[in-house]
This record gives sequence, C-alpha cells and structure tokens, in this order.
Amino acid sequence: MTEEINFILDSTKESMEGSIAHLEKEFLNIRAGKASPQMIGGVFVDYYGSQTPISQVANVNVPDARTITIQPYEKSMLQPIEKAIMIANIGFNPMNNGDLIIISVPPLTEERRKDLVKQAKAEAEDAKIGIRNSRKDANTDIKKLEKEGTSEDICKTAEESVQKLTDSFIKRIEDHLAVKEAEILKV
Repeated sequence: MTEEINFILDSTKESMEGSIAHLEKEFLNIRAGKASPQMIGGVFVDYYGSQTPISQVANVNVPDARTITIQPYEKSMLQPIEKAIMIANIGFNPMNNGDLIIISVPPLTEERRKDLVKQAKAEAEDAKIGIRNSRKDANTDIKKLEKEGTSEDICKTAEESVQKLTDSFIKRIEDHLAVKEAEILKV
C-alpha cells in the first residue's frame, strides 16, 4: 500500500482511539453506586471571580463507598463550594460541618439505575457515531486518492482495512458498554 493510504489508516485509527478515550471519560461521570471524586468533577465554584473546578480549590476524598468529603484549602470557600454543588443539580445534598463538606451518596434506586443505563447507551451511541464519521472521512480520502491515480485494487484493500478497523472499534465500544451496564445494575 502507498504511504498516503498508510497515513489515512493511521490517522483514522488515532481518531477512533480518541472516540474510545472520550467514551471512557464520559463513563467515569456516570456513577454506579460507589462514591468517587469524579462525581463532582464537573462542578465549578466561583473562586475570586473565575469558575474553577472544586478539585483545584479543595481536597476531595472518598473515605468509604458512600461518602465524599471536600476540605477547602481556604475556610472562606466552604459556602461557595456548598452552593456550587447545590446549583450543579447532581442529586447530592452537601452537609457543612464548619471544617469540611460531607456528601452522603444515596444508594441508587431501580429507576435511577435504568436512567443511568440509558445515559451510558447514549454515550456509547455517540462514540459509535464518532467511529463511523472517522470511517466516512477515511473512505472519502481514499476515493480522492483513487481519482488522483492510485490503483483501484489498492483503494479497495484500504477501504476493507478501514471497515475492519471500524468493526473492531465498534466491538470495543459494545464491550465497554456491557461492563458499564453490569456495573450500574449490580446492587
């Protein structure tokens, strides 16, 4: 195969890896019953006029499977952090004891678990769309090469390679989804 086709295949694979990495990051934000610092990773607090992630203004710990503790580096940040968690509407009720903020993570209800599975499936579908878009871009580039004079056989082989890549990445997404679904539904 030509150098251009190898480049197309490599960049397509890189793009597909990016879709998988994004999916894994999104799956971390979908909680599965256990407390984790990522649960409040998307919460930003007003820190001297700029929106800052809580993890940059406080120490976030998980002492047990049902509790998250947030200890601000500055005592004056207790109220703003508590307010930011309430505003974020992530389903937590923070308690302020004067030194730190304690969040009790409630056990998931059956209905909430089903909603989380739907959310996970939607994220997986978005990742699949990203994979398919990468495939489409690669095939478009291969067609251009064919018009520029690259042999039809080489281009056909390249398109088959792109399809094999696509199939393997779609399978990886399905596997990730199955693992996440089992994790969410496990009581």
